[in-house]
Parts: sequence; structure tokens; C-alpha cells
Amino acid sequence: MLLQLLLTLTLCSTFSLAHSHYNWSPSSSSTAHPSEWRPGRATYYAPADPRDVVGGACGYGDLERSGYGKSTAGLSTVLFEKGQICGACFEVRCVEELRWCIPGTSIIVTATNFCAPNYGFEPDGGGHCNPPNAHFVLPIEAFEKIAIWKASNMPVRYRRIKCRKEGGVRFTINGAGIFLSVLISNVAGTGDIVAAKVKGSRTGWLPMGRIWGQNWHISADLKNQPLAFEITSSDGVTLTSYNVAPKIWNFGQTFQGKQFKL
Repeated sequence: MLLQLLLTLTLCSTFSLAHSHYNWSPSSSSTAHPSEWRPGRATYYAPADPRDVVGGACGYGDLERSGYGKSTAGLSTVLFEKGQICGACFEVRCVEELRWCIPGTSIIVTATNFCAPNYGFEPDGGGHCNPPNAHFVLPIEAFEKIAIWKASNMPVRYRRIKCRKEGGVRFTINGAGIFLSVLISNVAGTGDIVAAKVKGSRTGWLPMGRIWGQNWHISADLKNQPLAFEITSSDGVTLTSYNVAPKIWNFGQTFQGKQFKL
């Protein structure tokens, strides 16, 4: 009787995954627990590919120097959410292709890039990152932890999980004059930020707008003021860090604030 019940639940879960997959959004799965496993596919890029240096569509810069290393992924359109998903973490495992999969393994990657669609091909005929495909483009170093490289375009299961990061949230300040651009990185918890504010010693809290990825901006004269930041993650948790940057700060510097609790 128990075996029959478990089989029924498994079949229902599989049916649910197949029908709910394309309605998934990152914000809907940002809970305290991992989301359910969903079907997708994954390919890889070679070590010589320069995308790790330029940092991709999320704006993190050199992924090695910024601490993300090779545990990263470029996401297709249906997953990327126009950049809001940047910084989120996923667990990915190989399925179905038993001749290529490494049994019992999975990887955890951070969303750092966008895999652009190629509408010259059908979604199932070369347009790997075209809607409605859920597709991950991985460094070959990450890919080979779950499958043999010959697998190429490989079926996977993935789920959104909480990010674990060392140290505090990082704020990299760029810009010129009164234009302030802040890259927010190394975010634990949901990993992605949906709102950001900055405060100088002579101002109240000033809302910032998203430029792209996790780059946020504001036009305000904040020089010669210590800076505080207030950020909100996609699960609605707000984190406030005071005196992140000292009174004498300069463009191009990175400062560390508090960190989200898991």
C-alpha cells in the first residue's frame, strides 16, 4: 500500500513539473526551503571563452576575482527575468542520459550571465536558450562535475536554493560627479536583490534604480559623506548596513556591509 502511494505521488509530481515549468518565476520560488526539482537542459563553454573575465550580463566583472569562480551559469530567457535573477543560486544534476551522467552528483551555481536566444533556430533545433527552454550554460569545469563532456546538450533537473556566501554583501561604487552606480554582489539567502536604497549623512534614504543585472544607480551628491545601504531580497527580507563606506570614499572602491541570515 505504501509503495503504491509513493508511486502515485511521484507520478503526480512529474505531471506537475511538466505543466508548471514555463510559468515559473524566480521570485515565486524564493522561499526558506529549496524549490522543487524542474526539468531543463545544460551545455558548456570552453576554458578559453572570455566570458568569465568580462563578467557577463549581471555586471559582476571578472568572476574569478569577484569570488564566483567557476560555479556560475548563464541562464536562458525564461530563467533570467531581465536580470533580476542575477546572484540567485541553483542546484543542478544530470538525469536520463545514464551513459554520460556521473551518478549521485550535483553542482551549485550562481546566476551571473544571460544566454541570449537565437531565433534563427527552433527551440528544439539549435536555439537552446530560446523560450520556452529552461537552459543553463556552464563552465566546462562545472559541467564535468555532473557529466562527461561528450554529453554536450544534456537533460538536467534544477532547483532554486539558498545561497551561502562568506563575508558580507559587497558594494562596489562607480560613477562620476553626482552619478552613482553601485554593484551589489556576494549576496547570501535568495541571492537576488529587488530594491536598493542609499543614505548619506546629510540625506534621508534615497531609492536607487536598477541599471542592469545587480547594478543600481542614483543621481545625488553623496561625496564626502559616509554611506549606508538598504537592500531587499526577492523573499521580502530587508537588510540595512550603516557606515558601509567612510566619509572619504572614491569611485572604484568596494566596501562590505552586513549579510543576510540563512
